Amino acid sequence: MKISIERAVLLKAVSQAQSVVERRNTIPILANVLIEAEGDTVQFRATDLDIEVVDKANAMVERAGATTVAATTLHEIVRKLPDGALVTLTDDSAAGRLTVEAGRSNFSLATLPREDFPVMATSEYTSNFSAPAPALRRLFDKSKFAISTEETRYYLNGVYMHVADADGGKTLRAVATDGHRLARIDTDVPAGAADMPGVIVPRKTVGELRKLLDDDEMEIAVSVSETKVRFATPDITLTSKVIDGTFPDYSRVIPQGNTRKLEVDAAEFAKAVDRVATVSSERSRAVKLQLDEDRLVLSVNSPDSGAAEEELVVAYNDERLEIGFNAKYLLEIASQVDRENAVFMFNSAGDPTLMREGNDTSAVYVVMPMRV
Repeated sequence: MKISIERAVLLKAVSQAQSVVERRNTIPILANVLIEAEGDTVQFRATDLDIEVVDKANAMVERAGATTVAATTLHEIVRKLPDGALVTLTDDSAAGRLTVEAGRSNFSLATLPREDFPVMATSEYTSNFSAPAPALRRLFDKSKFAISTEETRYYLNGVYMHVADADGGKTLRAVATDGHRLARIDTDVPAGAADMPGVIVPRKTVGELRKLLDDDEMEIAVSVSETKVRFATPDITLTSKVIDGTFPDYSRVIPQGNTRKLEVDAAEFAKAVDRVATVSSERSRAVKLQLDEDRLVLSVNSPDSGAAEEELVVAYNDERLEIGFNAKYLLEIASQVDRENAVFMFNSAGDPTLMREGNDTSAVYVVMPMRV
């Protein structure tokens, strides 16, 4: 195999591949990227056995062929090459070496045979549809902060993507929760997605998928089966196993009867929480909210490091309320608000609180209070 490819094109393809590769693994071939050249395209394929990414790029292919080489090393080399360089990759399968040449730079890397590279088994996808990149980006970006990191509750270690009933029809919905906070984001159901099986997309896949969704004009081809999910653009295909488990009935924890309404400027609120939390003890990071008519006092009292208090002018005309939250959770939820105002709906100091953006119910967040 011998190919010549622009450095920028190669870097984009290799960086996507190397981020899927697990740094620590016991199977040497899984640290490698499979490079396949044919016609005028070259494919870069990487897998950790749960996720597989295939990136296609245009190249001048002098000799077709395939080989595998350490993904991280190749990425580091390409990253350090000068902008605009033309990179030539030449595989000598007899010697088990891949030569990387650019200008006066020359590298020789060890390779492993392509036959050893595991290719993810193809799946029969029961549902195939296209969705605009901005819609998918919003679904995952606004929900991923609530993904649980607790290994024992593995079924919460991802975003539950499914079609749900909403006011007046169906909606494509993403839900994530760790038991302390919950995010529920809705978007229009794309044509062909109505019968999609609900799947839990793993945390790592959500992170990798984000790289496909940067182009606002892009339509993403989505394929879903009971065991796998695939997201594809013309250049990149990301295939992932889904989490084998049942996502809990999240609708039970979304409060319906919260009547105490607080309206606050989301950016000001987030900054104030951040400021007063500076003195909170790292372990609990508890912030107390005291609500009176059109007035919110945020306070922190830490026996170890001191106290802080800040007052905000808000829209609130219900009875007095004192409630405590983990500052990190409040900050993460407030930072999801794209509009100016965040609306919090409270019931009592011991009940879950609901947050949304203005009157928009397509993005709803729930946060559990804590004792302060």
